[in-house]
Amino acid sequence: MFKTQVHQSHTAPTFFLLNKPCIPGPGTASFSVRPRPEFRKKYRNVRVGYVPANIKAVASDTDTQKSVSVKATVTVKLTVGGFLSSLIGLSHGLDDVSDLLGKTLLLEVVSSEVDPKTGLEKKPVGAYAHRAAEKDGEVTYESDFVIPDDFGEIGAVLVQNEHHKEMYLRYIVLDGFPNGPIEFNCSSWVASKFDDPQKRVFFTNKSYLPLETPSGLKEIREKELVTLRGNGQGERKSYDRIYDYDVYDDLGDPDSSPELTRPVLGGSKQYPYPRRCRTGRPMSKIDPKAETRSSTVYVPRDEAFSEVKELTFSTNTLYSALHAVLPAIESVITDTSLGFPLFTKIDELYNEGINVPNLKKHKVLQDILPRLVRAITNSTDSLLQFETPQLLLRDKFSWFRDEEFSRQTLAGLNPYSIQLVKEWPLKSTLDPKIYGPPESAITTEMVEREIKGFMTVDEALKQKKLFIIDYHDILLPYVSEVRQIKGTTLYGSRALFFLGPDNTLKPLAIELVRPPMDGKPQWKQVFTPSWEATGSWLWKLAKTHFLAHDAGYHQLVSHWLRTHCVTEPYIIATNRQLSAMHPIYRLLHPHFRYTMEINALAREALINADGIIESAFTPGKYSTEISSAAYGLQWRFDTQGLPADLISRGIAVEDPSSPHGLKLAIPDYPFANDGLLLWDAIKEWVTDYVNFFYKDASMVKSDAELQAWWTEIRTRGHEDKKDETWWPDLKTPQDLIGIVTTMVWVTSGHHAAVNFGQYAYAGYFPNRPTIARTNLPSEDPTEEAWRRFLHKPEDELLACLPTQLQAAKVLTVLDVLSSHSPDEEYLGEHLEPAWGADPLIKAAFERFSGRLKEIEGIIDARNEDKNLKNRHGAGVVPYELLKPFSGAGVTGKGVPYSISI
Repeated sequence: MFKTQVHQSHTAPTFFLLNKPCIPGPGTASFSVRPRPEFRKKYRNVRVGYVPANIKAVASDTDTQKSVSVKATVTVKLTVGGFLSSLIGLSHGLDDVSDLLGKTLLLEVVSSEVDPKTGLEKKPVGAYAHRAAEKDGEVTYESDFVIPDDFGEIGAVLVQNEHHKEMYLRYIVLDGFPNGPIEFNCSSWVASKFDDPQKRVFFTNKSYLPLETPSGLKEIREKELVTLRGNGQGERKSYDRIYDYDVYDDLGDPDSSPELTRPVLGGSKQYPYPRRCRTGRPMSKIDPKAETRSSTVYVPRDEAFSEVKELTFSTNTLYSALHAVLPAIESVITDTSLGFPLFTKIDELYNEGINVPNLKKHKVLQDILPRLVRAITNSTDSLLQFETPQLLLRDKFSWFRDEEFSRQTLAGLNPYSIQLVKEWPLKSTLDPKIYGPPESAITTEMVEREIKGFMTVDEALKQKKLFIIDYHDILLPYVSEVRQIKGTTLYGSRALFFLGPDNTLKPLAIELVRPPMDGKPQWKQVFTPSWEATGSWLWKLAKTHFLAHDAGYHQLVSHWLRTHCVTEPYIIATNRQLSAMHPIYRLLHPHFRYTMEINALAREALINADGIIESAFTPGKYSTEISSAAYGLQWRFDTQGLPADLISRGIAVEDPSSPHGLKLAIPDYPFANDGLLLWDAIKEWVTDYVNFFYKDASMVKSDAELQAWWTEIRTRGHEDKKDETWWPDLKTPQDLIGIVTTMVWVTSGHHAAVNFGQYAYAGYFPNRPTIARTNLPSEDPTEEAWRRFLHKPEDELLACLPTQLQAAKVLTVLDVLSSHSPDEEYLGEHLEPAWGADPLIKAAFERFSGRLKEIEGIIDARNEDKNLKNRHGAGVVPYELLKPFSGAGVTGKGVPYSISI
């Protein structure tokens, strides 16, 4: 028999390079990165590697048994901080000696079969790879294997990095098979064996349910999952690949200042919250409940590609904006309370820009942020200049009009808040002993006056013509606390709308409420559109306050909580409980790309104490507490899918005779109409995929990994809601289809709808101010303040809008958050190698991809339909946020697979 040993001669190992081994999770890279185009084209039809019985034998030096010679080529990416940076030019050190000795990488091929005599796993066949060439920022290593012909089908490859630094493994190609080369796409960091002696495992593209796992791979499959779970102890190292849960106890920074202390989110009835990834950092000495902060935040190594330049355009731009541009802005605008004296000064942000001397030293910023940072000719300074948003280019005064205010509730940045009025009169559910009388000040008489004879309130309710955005109960408990923060204010608020005959919304009233506080009784006032000057300006100011509330709710709930935050537990559980060879793991993997890294960056500089959200949005230091309150009161998994969400808001009812099986209460609802096209396409693709692997309910019930995955999501990832009765069962393929389709929708369509239009709609901040800084002039006015308002109401509006510093910081961040990276992977654009392993799955994906291209055309046609007034008309920005594909940059369209920014 062939003796297992390491061959350093130029014979070759038959190890099948998994076209997609290193996916996030059980033993492989966390993010799926596309292979080079030439490899995708050349090797798109490769099969699972094995040693063909009829191949010509090559005798080894130790035996005459037939064997196969295969050459392995390993491609490693040159990185900024990895070991390969030392190999550029003249190289020295221990790592270079390893290269010279041919011991850079140890590769071992694993059989999927067991030894028929012993019943044990066959010993892997190994060989060292030696450095062969460097080209275009990549280094290739080559190795030769000799594999006996009775080795069986290849199931995995083990890799050990002999260097003293990590390396970024792109792919491995095995050449020597009669049917052509076989490629494993790894796209994964491999730690030095001196940091992590355990060999990395990459499985082939062939997917297996747990009970179908080949005998030779069962133990390695289980061990890899154990490795990824860790033991829940110690501080995580940068090279770790461990996925574990923790509460949000790292948003504050009490060690820097008592003012930066923040409550722990998660683990209590007061502050329920999803879980994040555990880092294991030491606890604060000042506040033992808080985790200390650090310059970097741990995420499992394959969730962070920060050193692979072309893979992290989005991350690099956001990091550059947060750590270079914003501090430079603060050095120029030193008066933190300085507002804009005139609207023309706001226009200068787009027409002239801000001279920022400190940016010149960051030369790379002009390449990373070309939309924002521009060099000034013959000067040592740089210019921070903002692009004029399409909203302003098409119609400079659209932000001022009620029609646009209403339209954006259906076709704007936050289409998730509008809901049907189901009860009348309106009434709060808060404790009246604390917050005052619960009855709304919006009366039947007010509404019928605004409807102007169209119908009575009772008729409007029966015909489903009244709609509301209601932030009253979620905001009112924080009014007293927020008003103690200098430079901001808050009300409980709600806005009422009427659906007209042309299917557009007309704003009827905005109610702003202050609870009893500071010895004063409850104050509430209703503002309505007005034809007289004073009433008209009060209405504009009320809209400004309401829009600031909507902007905060959008960022904290519709965006952060309902996409980024709730998805992190899905990612953790997927990596802990589903093997990399599990078909559901492989289906979900591209939808989790970059999310944990982006979330970690958000905890570092966006939602943290005194971060962008706290410093520039109305709720201030209570922002994440409001997010926690929304999670506790409003979030439930079974309403996160689009149809269920629309039904829960009263916007739709089930109707088998209607498109998508739903009848919309607002027929011209661009977000819902486009979103349902996308939802149906996603569900059809998921259905085809799931039904291929799960033929009946027994296969779902008997899948131990799948059941553990769903249990862990509910009981650990969303532990604070583990006892809720609305969690779906997971007993049938249909149950699984519903769960997975919801996750895919949240990470793709939902996130795209609330993220990539941020600059388009909020880039001109008077359209969506993030903060309201002053009270309404009609709230307990002094004679002097009221006279000042009457004399020049425009000054009151400018004083209410964000300061110059707040505006510049928010616009910088929104520009970056709205950008697509050049390497963005759009929904249905590329076939994952594992999906292409079976012709039926490949055909299903091609149908999915084709349908998405059809949806592109349908959306374009809708935007040209003059009957659809919420997306077509004079100066109206077309609704394109759910068009599946896009180019790089700020485009206002494109649906990526994942929450990647």
